Amino acid sequence: MAGKFELYQDKAGKYRFRLKASNGQVIAVGEAYESKSAAENGIASVQKNAPGAPTVEVDG
Repeated sequence: MAGKFELYQDKAGKYRFRLKASNGQVIAVGEAYESKSAAENGIASVQKNAPGAPTVEVDG
């Protein structure tokens, strides 16, 4: 099974997403969004921009 995005509403009523690996481990989380559609756009952005993204080391 491939990883999956989970979209949910937090206790404050904000929309969030998390990316889970196939073993169920959370490997990324999104910020709090005011609307479900904004959170869906956040997921789409990760899907579009993550493939082939370089790893860069930054200070602190």
